[in-house]
Amino acid sequence: MERYEIETFLTLAEELHFRRTSERLGLSTGRVSQTVKRLERRVGVPLFERTSRQVALTTTGQQLRDDLRPAYQSLQQAVARAIEFGRGVRFTLHVGYSTPWVADLLGLAADAFRGCRPDCEVEIHEIQIGDPLGGLRSGAIDLQISALPISEPDLTIGPVILAEPRALMVPARHPFAHRDTVSMEDLADTPLLSIRGAVPPYWLDFHLPSHTPGGRPIPQGPTATYRTEIPTLVAAGRGVSPVAARGRHYYARPGIAFVPFRDAPPIEYSLIRPTGKDSVLLQAFITTLLEVAAAQRENSSGGGGAASAAPGR
Repeated sequence: MERYEIETFLTLAEELHFRRTSERLGLSTGRVSQTVKRLERRVGVPLFERTSRQVALTTTGQQLRDDLRPAYQSLQQAVARAIEFGRGVRFTLHVGYSTPWVADLLGLAADAFRGCRPDCEVEIHEIQIGDPLGGLRSGAIDLQISALPISEPDLTIGPVILAEPRALMVPARHPFAHRDTVSMEDLADTPLLSIRGAVPPYWLDFHLPSHTPGGRPIPQGPTATYRTEIPTLVAAGRGVSPVAARGRHYYARPGIAFVPFRDAPPIEYSLIRPTGKDSVLLQAFITTLLEVAAAQRENSSGGGGAASAAPGR
């Protein structure tokens, strides 16, 4: 397989949308479609199921994605290291994000940090919802911002960077879509999507509970391994999913509506790093990150709508 074929396949497997894939890659939708069809002819079976409403991976497509992703990431890292070596970069920090609005903040902090430390590169990585702590424990990630609660003896938590009110992502034709608000008790009346993988049970209990606060059982819907699967499942009417209220600006697509919770606690996003592995360089980046987050809060208090005040999915 050519590198552009792998990149096209993995991007479409993440976006599950031909237009967004073409925009990300700077290609025409026709070129994306042709590349995928060529791969499917080579494999001999479909890799994607396509309808007028959605794109989904077949079982074979899921297997190919899971097999290709680590190898492609290793290839990208090797090229990045060669570029850094040629530029005279001596140090690299790997920082992770769990949601796109956190990625926006990390991007600003990385730009500011590179300005004062040209010998240091900051690589930003998406943390997969099915393995939220694996990168930290393997040493691939030095620092990440993820949703609490996280309580692990080998990880240092804090400070909290963002706090976001919660909304419920629902199919546009769902009865909840016409409400002004929903409550946690309403979850007993609709299937709730969940996540499969190495996710702490207490984290799932907080974000995707099996019972309402009043003790009513919540029907369990399909499970997802990747974040991009969740809006697709919701749009297909397979279930609902809690999300930060600002998720409407990132996940909006036809077939989905966002309804604010009136009684759910906010989602807190905190710094997480391996305990006892701080370095001068890491602490310097954290300082820059906190300064950028504070500036964003100041802007939002003046109507800019960026980061919320601290204590943050």
